[in-house]
Amino acid sequence: MNAVINATIPTKDDFLTEDVDFAEISSLPIDHPGAHDPAYRNRRNYIAELAANYRHDPTHRIPDVDYTREEIEVWRYVFTQLEEVQQRRACSFYLQAKRDLGLHADAIPQLRELSYKLNLFTGFRLAPIEGLVETRAFLTWLEKRTMLCTQYVRHHSRPDYTPEPDIVHEAIGHIPMFTNPDFADFSNMVGYGARIADEQQLIELGRLYWWTVEFGLIEEGSEIKAFGAGLLSSFSELENCFNPNVPKQKFDLRTVINTEFDYSMMQPVLFIIPSYGYLKEITKEFIGSF
Repeated sequence: MNAVINATIPTKDDFLTEDVDFAEISSLPIDHPGAHDPAYRNRRNYIAELAANYRHDPTHRIPDVDYTREEIEVWRYVFTQLEEVQQRRACSFYLQAKRDLGLHADAIPQLRELSYKLNLFTGFRLAPIEGLVETRAFLTWLEKRTMLCTQYVRHHSRPDYTPEPDIVHEAIGHIPMFTNPDFADFSNMVGYGARIADEQQLIELGRLYWWTVEFGLIEEGSEIKAFGAGLLSSFSELENCFNPNVPKQKFDLRTVINTEFDYSMMQPVLFIIPSYGYLKEITKEFIGSF
């Protein structure tokens, strides 16, 4: 073990203040569901501006978003669609965390309230960001026990699909898992690793993140359950991953960090961890070898 990794306790000075590289919001890819909807692009730009203002606000007060009826309907559709399948497929900790955070179908949660609650559980917090963030920058903020989160909502024409993270993916998929101390510490270690990693190690960390945080499975008694945000926030992914034709392998670090992924397709293989504590320890050993 070449490094000792401890949780970084955040202070006021750690809040996101510098500029971060992110994808241009107004220039959506031509195949994006909202690319040809000027009203949607304007709305995205408005919400992105709130995030930019946060970074330069000395009080660092996360701005609330006054979500429209259309946006709330998108949230309600996804939340309701997922409810039944999550009860069957999601890990028990996640289901309890949703209740602890007060997530429900009738209102899109505000990042400020969720951040406050997370901080009470594990010392993690949230910070609004305009859009997609470069890998190292995004992961490094986890070392400060901070997850960068978008606040916009996917386009109403495709409520079951988003080509990039939105508040639906963040709040339904990612945020509940940060109430777990072992998962929070694991994320903290990934952030430390991203800061010191060389380019190849960063690629490997990205794969570890993808096959766990986004698409991870966990043993729960005699059953296999989902804990990855990409699974928990997508009806089709959550159902597909339990298809017997989708290979599910016991977690092996070397295999995981050498397995490429394609975000544009259903995942062709998944990995099963025995526990969050195991994931934390194996990641600590891995990053300690950097």
